[in-house]
Amino acid sequence: MSAPAPATPSGPADGPAADERLITRSPLKKLLGRPELGAVVGAVAVFLFFTFAADSFLQLSSLTTVLYAASTIGIMAVPVALLMIGGEFDLSTGVAVTSSALISSMFSYQMTANVWVGVGVSLLLTLAVGLFNGVLLTRTRLPSFIITLGTFLMLTGLNLGLTKVISGTVSTKSIADMEGFDSARAVFASTLTVGGVHIKITVLWWIALVAVATWILLRTRYGNWIFAAGGDADAARAVGVPVRATKIGLYLGVALGAWISGQHLLFSFDVVQSGEGVGNELIYIIAAVIGGCLITGGYGSAIGSAIGALIFGMTSKGIVYAEWNPDWFKFFLGAMLLLATLLNHWVRKRAEETA
Repeated sequence: MSAPAPATPSGPADGPAADERLITRSPLKKLLGRPELGAVVGAVAVFLFFTFAADSFLQLSSLTTVLYAASTIGIMAVPVALLMIGGEFDLSTGVAVTSSALISSMFSYQMTANVWVGVGVSLLLTLAVGLFNGVLLTRTRLPSFIITLGTFLMLTGLNLGLTKVISGTVSTKSIADMEGFDSARAVFASTLTVGGVHIKITVLWWIALVAVATWILLRTRYGNWIFAAGGDADAARAVGVPVRATKIGLYLGVALGAWISGQHLLFSFDVVQSGEGVGNELIYIIAAVIGGCLITGGYGSAIGSAIGALIFGMTSKGIVYAEWNPDWFKFFLGAMLLLATLLNHWVRKRAEETA
């Protein structure tokens, strides 16, 4: 007589093995799932291209110039990327940077106050612009494109109109001889020397912002809220995500980045032209998209936006070092945007197929 067949485990015993949360993903799948993968490939390609196209590209002085160019874009690209992950846009970022610089300069000059007073007033008013965008968006539920386009036009007019009324010209007066200018320049526009290499302080600001933003996205509850609000705001709201507060916070973050960039603009050149900044908002968005952020929201990373800004810096300066006509810069930037978008789409498709 043969022994009975062993009983087959069933019921709860199969539960843990079938739980998808316990499935171990291979390193390849994890790599393909990273939003910045396409940007990394693009950055390597651009670096190798200009290494051969421009003899001076690999010089330390050239590389630090590239980093500086990337940092001036990257400081804004980081909060813009977080906003895009949250499912929104801000078309007023370029002129908001100029507004921040103008407020600091004109308030300090007209009030004959310590420069730091103007810097503080600029922070408050710049944050007020971000708060205005966020509150209006969440209260009216109008598209962020429309709301921030209106803010863009209003700030453009205010920058030019108020500067002419207060200063009599389209630029601000010099504040280089005012109290506090040197210390403010050290914070926002100084140059550090490390091992004989000159590095602009904006590079440190940029790295710090990327680190903080990455920590927020990957290690905090607020980061989960950002992804949820950008992926499906109604579903996120239904499970208790404070979508309204999350999006207002993202606009405040963009305003903070505009303030930092504006102070760098002011203390680098002492005076500010009121018409500057128009068009830069597209560059910030391009850097975020190249870095893997989706136009539809819910996907992306702060590191990816940093790599997108780095591609911008390498392209803008690489063309100069290669002694090409700078008119080609916009062409290369547009081509890089399309290629990066197509590559990111392919990477995401492959990641979904192998998941």
